[in-house]
Amino acid sequence: MSAEEELLQLRPRDVEIAAAKDTKSTAADESTIAPKPKEQWGNEIEFLFSCISLSVGLGNIWRFPYIAFQNGGGAFVIPYLIVLLIIGRPVYYLEIILGQFSGRGCIKAFNMTPIMKGVAAGQVLATGASITYYSSIMALTLRFLIASFSKVLPWSYCREEWGDRCLNETTSAAANDSTMSSLVNEQRAKMSPAELYFQKEILHEQDDIFNGLGTPNWELVGCLAVAWCIIGGVLIRGVKSSGKAAYFLGVFPYVVLIVLLLRAVTLPGAMDGIIYFFKPQWSELLNPLVWYAAVTQVFFSLAICFGTLITYASYNNFSRNVYNDIVIITTMDSCSSIIAGCITFGILGNLAFKTGAPDVASVVKGGAGLAFISYPDAIAKFEFIPQAFAVLFFLMLFVLGIGSTVGMGSCIVRVIRDRWVRAPNWALALSLAVLGFTVSIVYMTPGGQFVLNLVDFYGVSFTALILAICELLAVGWVYGVKRFCADIEFMVGLKTGIYWRICWGIITPGLMLAVLIYTLIDLKPLTYKNIDYPGIAHTFGWCLSAIGLLQIPGWALYGVLKQKNCANFLSKIYAAAAPAKTWGPLEIQNREEYRNHRRKCELQTKKRSVLQRAYENIFG
Repeated sequence: MSAEEELLQLRPRDVEIAAAKDTKSTAADESTIAPKPKEQWGNEIEFLFSCISLSVGLGNIWRFPYIAFQNGGGAFVIPYLIVLLIIGRPVYYLEIILGQFSGRGCIKAFNMTPIMKGVAAGQVLATGASITYYSSIMALTLRFLIASFSKVLPWSYCREEWGDRCLNETTSAAANDSTMSSLVNEQRAKMSPAELYFQKEILHEQDDIFNGLGTPNWELVGCLAVAWCIIGGVLIRGVKSSGKAAYFLGVFPYVVLIVLLLRAVTLPGAMDGIIYFFKPQWSELLNPLVWYAAVTQVFFSLAICFGTLITYASYNNFSRNVYNDIVIITTMDSCSSIIAGCITFGILGNLAFKTGAPDVASVVKGGAGLAFISYPDAIAKFEFIPQAFAVLFFLMLFVLGIGSTVGMGSCIVRVIRDRWVRAPNWALALSLAVLGFTVSIVYMTPGGQFVLNLVDFYGVSFTALILAICELLAVGWVYGVKRFCADIEFMVGLKTGIYWRICWGIITPGLMLAVLIYTLIDLKPLTYKNIDYPGIAHTFGWCLSAIGLLQIPGWALYGVLKQKNCANFLSKIYAAAAPAKTWGPLEIQNREEYRNHRRKCELQTKKRSVLQRAYENIFG
């Protein structure tokens, strides 16, 4: 019998003795492992609802309908569903498994391949940028929510101080055929009361930022403070509190969506709008812009590759089977987007019917304009208690914002606690709330929307796409799909199907790389409402991107230089790419079982060529 066969037949006690030397060599590293936080999900439902409240957010309500309309209506839904299956679900599953297996925050989870830890660090920075402007949108939502309790909705009528710029739609609706043509031209030249209210009374928006951002609107600053108090309050209580809050945060938006959907489909002209939304333009299927839009929508809608999912999954029981959760969450996310599209185009169809607009396209506004102009404009025209529908709508937006920002905040707090284990949770959460509030004040200025657009592109969207590709390469090829699937089998006892393997190793990173290349080829100077930014703003934006992306080579160099026992630089790279000695399940018993399991696997490993190893990585 060979020495390898003898070792494979060793009793558990013999294996422990054989591993004693290795265990001592890593004792110093083990002492630095952050203990499992006492907070865990109270039950499996809390995790499910927390992920739903994190993934189903503002992007589903105002971004998806506009992107779908802009890219062929019903024809967009087909690429969207395909991309959901080959990018959304595979990456969602990967991150949940990674967080649950490691039991750590996103940076510690990359102990699987320390040379790539910069990916997680960059994602945390992108999450920090996201939470600042998400909280500013919550402040705008709260400001509208307060205004919704007025006896007459303040965005439903023209004000004297707005002068001739305001379109009196009552006059438009009462016009006869002979004057309709001139009124349509007038409508295009003027602005609706809802648009003027948003720009003049809420944002106090200025035309550009060449002369600075202006003074903060202190009403909005007050709303921002309330938003951060709620975010901080949930974070201070820890995952137990956020898990309980998730029952409300995950369910309430769907109740409101159903109420609004029932109301929207009964409005005059609503079906015209919904048909316009779903009407396919099949030629758009061949347009790369449509596929690019589908990838970015799925990517940001599901909140993948920001570290938040890894954090949430780290509080799961080690052996929990999350496969069904992934299917439920991604399906509900897609359904909420489509429901929101029906609501949006139902009320916009009614808006076109009421104002005599030639088609729905002429009343559509994207981005924040859809959430804070088109929606309020349509709700103001409801004949039956418009205030009630306005309160429901803006309360829903606010709740969606809480679900997303609490997830982002939990990710940041967990990363810090993994590094400084004795730091009390309340102190970290309070510090994050104070710092986040202070930074977010910049969005409350007259030029705040310019800054939001700048940070969203340079600090989040562009950076996160590159980091996501690097994450998939780290798991799929540096750590290896084969070993990752073996870890899944060790944890939950399930073999991973070929669909997941091919997506993780080839299709998903390949398609995202194609999107990145297309983005770089089509890259144009950023504008806001077709208004250029000053040069210093672009410099600031590229600095934001650089801070996030330089984490990758910075942490890689640090990981390589830490390898003191290697003879040459190449061997140091290989050592830094290999899993750290502390890698594995966080609980001691599971970690020891995992190490014994890996020793047996390594003894069975045979030497292969590069091509053979690449083939085995996916199909082996």
